[in-house]
Amino acid sequence: MQNSSNLITINNCRIENSRESLIPSFSWLMKKGEAWLVTGPNGGGKADFINALSGNLRITPNSAAADDVCGLPLFSSVFGDSVETVSLERAASLIEEERKNDESEYTEGGVDIGRTGRIFIAEGITGPIRRHEPLPDIVREIEKYPAVRLCGIEHILDRGLKYMSTGEIRRTLLARALISGKKLLILSDPFAGLDAESRRILLDFFTAVVSHQLKDDSGSEYPSVILAMERWHEIPDSITNVLEFSAKRISFCGSRSEYETLIKERAVADEQEKESRRSRLTEELSRTFEETSVLHNGKSDSEEILVEMNHVNVGWGDHQVLRDLSWRLLRNEHWLIRGPNGSGKTTFLELITGDNMQVYCNDVRFMGKRRGTGESIWDVKQNLGIVSYRMHVEYRMLGGTSLRDVIVSGFRDSIGLYGAATDVEAAAADRWLALGGFSGREEERFGGLSYGEQRAVLILRSAVKCPPILILDEPCHGLDESYREKILSLLELIAEKKTSTMLHVTHDPAEMLPCEHHILELHPGENPMYRILEK
Repeated sequence: MQNSSNLITINNCRIENSRESLIPSFSWLMKKGEAWLVTGPNGGGKADFINALSGNLRITPNSAAADDVCGLPLFSSVFGDSVETVSLERAASLIEEERKNDESEYTEGGVDIGRTGRIFIAEGITGPIRRHEPLPDIVREIEKYPAVRLCGIEHILDRGLKYMSTGEIRRTLLARALISGKKLLILSDPFAGLDAESRRILLDFFTAVVSHQLKDDSGSEYPSVILAMERWHEIPDSITNVLEFSAKRISFCGSRSEYETLIKERAVADEQEKESRRSRLTEELSRTFEETSVLHNGKSDSEEILVEMNHVNVGWGDHQVLRDLSWRLLRNEHWLIRGPNGSGKTTFLELITGDNMQVYCNDVRFMGKRRGTGESIWDVKQNLGIVSYRMHVEYRMLGGTSLRDVIVSGFRDSIGLYGAATDVEAAAADRWLALGGFSGREEERFGGLSYGEQRAVLILRSAVKCPPILILDEPCHGLDESYREKILSLLELIAEKKTSTMLHVTHDPAEMLPCEHHILELHPGENPMYRILEK
């Protein structure tokens, strides 16, 4: 018989999908009055565990018996299917849905904004709302819910989901999760992509929820919460217990204090290895550059002014995103782009990549030529390497692509690979994958990787051809500490080699690179709406 204080019991079970076992055997118990953190390196099993708790993967007993010898059920959860997850993967899946359902070609004016935040949040209560049918009354009353105000999204409720920034989508997901009334809320990498104010709001919410959780307040209107993330310095003080997965098994399960002791011991050993890791990475990168030089972009010594914007204005309807922005990018002048969620950072970058059509009604010059004066999209792409949320979503929709082909597509400036890779391209791709720690995994499918591993592969893809301009829009989303350190070191080494000029968006001050001496800071609603700073 199950103890009444047990919320989730997993005893000698495995996690599996329709094809294979992902975590062969593990046991875990969550009791009332506990606040759990689930952590571990990318690909170690954390994402599988979260997906299983969410109902997207199966938790299957390894024994045919109903109960083990101790009388505990092999698997039980008081939450049933009343579980909601807020994660980078859920946000990406949401944008995938919106793109698949886009009806712009059938819409007057050629623009289908898709589901608004208002409709999406209401669906958490009503279930799916059919398009082109009268909206339920609740849709018009969403502002009344405290969760909407808590998440600070009143002003974006009528904006299409696909027009929201990464942070705005995350806050919209959280509001829906709270309004839905689900009993268990899983927050996976909740602070990724959020500005300082949004982080504060989310931390206050988590602290309030956990205070009820720790009191075993069964009558509370708040759900139970499980937090999943890697970066220990961001962990809220209210966490009491830690579950860590590594190499598809539980590598730690115990109290917060015990885990803190463990990570301090690890940090001492890690610090001793840090310099040698950087030295090895420097040697490997130099060797990789030499061995793949035949495929590098040949225009690296062209224009001194790479990008120039003169009095740029971008917006839609009454919403002004960028106003009277003048700025230019010089070769080897690396920039940090920062500002609150929704301030226009991604829009700014999309004027350079050409993903925002308003570039053609503004004075934007790329590699010495004004956009819209006859250049093809390929003329632009061959000079760019890009890591962005948008690109990540595009590749998730092509999840069957092998890691080798993802890297090769970076040489060809395509999303996916059309036509077989040449021997030279394949060898170069394998070299870059080895540099990123993916040696021996070249034939694995992109869709089978964890979100963080996918991000790391896309960063390698962006750099393979040594493009004149490297655009990095929140590149470290979903990366564990080890990958994060390696990727940031790799980017700094690329800057030192002067092969690419970087534009880097991040909300995390710890991710600012030493080479980024120039800062473009966006201030929505102010006049002027931007500031240029020197570090």
